[in-house]
Amino acid sequence: MKNILTIIFRLTVACLLAGLVMGVAFVATNKAKKHNIHVNEQKVMLSLLGYSAKNPAPESVAMHEVYRYLVGEGEDLAMGYLLPLRDGSFSFVTIDLTGGFVAQTPVTISTEKAAETDERTQAIGAAIGVDKALRYADQTIVVTNDGKRMAYLLPGRFSGFKTFISAILALDQNFTILGLEIMEHEEDPGLGGEIVQDYFKNQFKGKPLETVKKLEVVKTPLPEEYLKALEAEKRGQMGAEEVARIEGQYKDNDIYALTGATISSRSVTNGVKGMVKKFAYRLAILDRVLVEQHIATPF
Repeated sequence: MKNILTIIFRLTVACLLAGLVMGVAFVATNKAKKHNIHVNEQKVMLSLLGYSAKNPAPESVAMHEVYRYLVGEGEDLAMGYLLPLRDGSFSFVTIDLTGGFVAQTPVTISTEKAAETDERTQAIGAAIGVDKALRYADQTIVVTNDGKRMAYLLPGRFSGFKTFISAILALDQNFTILGLEIMEHEEDPGLGGEIVQDYFKNQFKGKPLETVKKLEVVKTPLPEEYLKALEAEKRGQMGAEEVARIEGQYKDNDIYALTGATISSRSVTNGVKGMVKKFAYRLAILDRVLVEQHIATPF
């Protein structure tokens, strides 16, 4: 009996130690994974803005993160924005669905913790009251240069042919598309999977808001000169002025579908169109509220 108890004790200790080791390993690897994802996203965002290792962003360029939430209290629903302020603090601005200002509430949180979903949501809840339901909606990065807005970065996701497609979209201050990057997808290789190719995603570049609003997908073949201008590796065969001329010629055109993947092509097109239209509408409301309420943000 004594031997059995000894064996049980040793097995229990071994299991506890193994669990501890696995827990520590999970925390460490999960933290590293999050860090790598963040670094990759930052690299993609800078690339969409035209920056690279050879052409780094100047120190005057800054990125300001804005987090949008859906706020519920009883049967009422509103939108809430966690905003950075010029003095380095944070404020949660609530706007009803008709665009009317509801409240501005200080939120005690650091910039580092604001980037963590759980920490951020907990801090907002503590500030506005635990009786109000909070649901995270999306994130926007407002890019400034010397304090003036120069672009917007919109991480988001939308339905694809199979599951969801994750993307990052860059817009200039007038909502013209600066670039699109597909971050994650499960579309079919060789078919819908071609949405990651330059000749498809670069078709969105340079399209103004009014064109994006009515953007559709066409099944006609991609013109040869446009294909060359879209593919980065072929641009070296063309002058910068020639590339700009061709891109300008097609900037108001619809999106040419991928061969054999019209549904995936339409999914990305509709996803991008929805992201741009909704963002432009919501930002107009938020900007009006910021001016009316004299809320001083760094953008």
